[in-house]
Amino acid sequence: MKKAIHLLAIIATTSLFLASCVPTRRWKASEAALQSVRSDSARLAQQVAQHEATIGQLKQQIGDLNKKIEDLQNKSGMTESQLNQSKEQIAEQRRRLAQLQALMDAQKKAIQDIRKKMSDALTGFNSNELTVSIKNGKVYVSLSENLLFPSGSATVNPKGKEALGKLAQVLNTNPNITVDIEGHTDSVPIRGRYQDNWALSVARSTAIVRILTTDYQVDPVRVIASGHSSYEPVQTNTTAEGRALNRRTEIILSPKLDELYKLLESGSDPTTSN
Repeated sequence: MKKAIHLLAIIATTSLFLASCVPTRRWKASEAALQSVRSDSARLAQQVAQHEATIGQLKQQIGDLNKKIEDLQNKSGMTESQLNQSKEQIAEQRRRLAQLQALMDAQKKAIQDIRKKMSDALTGFNSNELTVSIKNGKVYVSLSENLLFPSGSATVNPKGKEALGKLAQVLNTNPNITVDIEGHTDSVPIRGRYQDNWALSVARSTAIVRILTTDYQVDPVRVIASGHSSYEPVQTNTTAEGRALNRRTEIILSPKLDELYKLLESGSDPTTSN
């Protein structure tokens, strides 16, 4: 009986031990599994955070690239606009240049026409009395002192007045010609009625103006008189021949350049240019 009781006790103890060992193993297995899940979750969270950071960086890069593209597009658009503006300015300059060239060609032709008309009108006079030439884009009718005036005088003689009458006929039929009359002397000091060669040269130019405007009805608005004394010689004043050539009156004729001046003034604004 005692043996039986002892055996039952052993069996009971063994059963209790076995019963207590099974939950412990299961708990440890569950704990290990939970720890693994936790580790995997932490690793996954870290990876997600890394991916999110990468995505943020990519978004920033995309934003930067879009900004650069927009800047380049704006810059390209501005450059194209400037290029178009430059092309328009070049086209306008070419148009103005063509207009200017046409006006200059017209001026040259007008000057040649004036020269021919004056030469034809004054054919009855000798070359030592007057000459007709083109200089500095203008027609110069140079009349010697011997043709126009007695020595030291500003009174036009009859032959000189005849020459002025022929010249006035051309001027009156060509109203677009401006007239500058310049008196010139040699360097020999004058004695008598006039204070000096300045006064004589001015008196001679104004005497011619009065004959043209009063006797031959040339429009006074077109005429300018000036005296230059001996300061614009065409020859040396050291010889009698040179002094004779320097004592002269020059009637300078040029076509009106109103259209040319208007064109030049229209281009003075930059750019209209500028």
